[in-house]
Amino acid sequence: MPRIRTPRQGSMQFWPRSRASDIVARVRNWPAQKDVKLVGFAGYKVGMTHVLLKDNKPTSMTKGEEISVPVTVIECPPIKVASVLLYKKDAYGLHCVGQINAEKVDGELGRVLAVPKKPAKQVEAKGLDDVRVLVYTQPKLSGLGKKTPEVFELGIGGAKAEEKLAFAQSILGKEVKLSDVFAQGQLVDASAVTKGKGLQGPVKRFRIALRSHKSEKTKRGPGSLGPWHGFRGFRVPHAGQMGFHQRLEHNKHILMIGDDPKKVNVKGGFLRYGNVKSQFMLVKGSVAGASKRLVTFSSARRAHLVKLPKDAPEITYVSVSAKQ
Repeated sequence: MPRIRTPRQGSMQFWPRSRASDIVARVRNWPAQKDVKLVGFAGYKVGMTHVLLKDNKPTSMTKGEEISVPVTVIECPPIKVASVLLYKKDAYGLHCVGQINAEKVDGELGRVLAVPKKPAKQVEAKGLDDVRVLVYTQPKLSGLGKKTPEVFELGIGGAKAEEKLAFAQSILGKEVKLSDVFAQGQLVDASAVTKGKGLQGPVKRFRIALRSHKSEKTKRGPGSLGPWHGFRGFRVPHAGQMGFHQRLEHNKHILMIGDDPKKVNVKGGFLRYGNVKSQFMLVKGSVAGASKRLVTFSSARRAHLVKLPKDAPEITYVSVSAKQ
């Protein structure tokens, strides 16, 4: 009987495998789009369920048939714009050179940062290379049971900085809903911090094969390193941190955006979350992170690689059976 060999499966593309610096995912760059509006949004991961929908993909073998699809429920209460951030570019990249603060913000924002007391002021858009907004969530409107908001940046679409600045000032201090940014049937990219699994050995961390039961000393070790002597440990599957890494998933399909939480609330509430209380969306498949974790969505950077019909598929049934 041949010996089953399992090569290491830990990708060297992700290195170092260290814990994320912040539980709120950092988006390094925002995709370009023609429409002058926000490029992203954020919501709290609730849990998973399944739906029945009519497959409308033209190249699918089940076109026109009713199929079962796993979905992730994301609760997206409205976000508020705290300030407008002005950026200029030099040889070292983009740098924030100014900030326009909203006149009134929620009191809960003071739990996270020092709320500036200076009112908003008019700024010229000459010489600016980019304009972004600093927003904060409203978890008090969700089923989380907490009040402390998350604060993060969002990019704005458009070609000219003047258009971006005018749009940012128009929404300064106001609420922005999920339906103002994304639509049903749209593809988005999801940035989130994955589930943390702590210190794990090489068998679980890199999926290396177990050694023979007759091998000396350890059975779950990577074996002799030869002349390396552990000097370049990143090439050898060693024990270490697993999970709680920031990851970006491309082309997640929004199947539904709804305002009625009764359509998705399962009997007894979602495990480790509770009930959805505000606007939500159903995303096809799984999304990185544990329940209650903030997931940042942005317009899809690689939408041209996936051919989907313009209209979202018709959902005929959403499972609300208990997940306990």
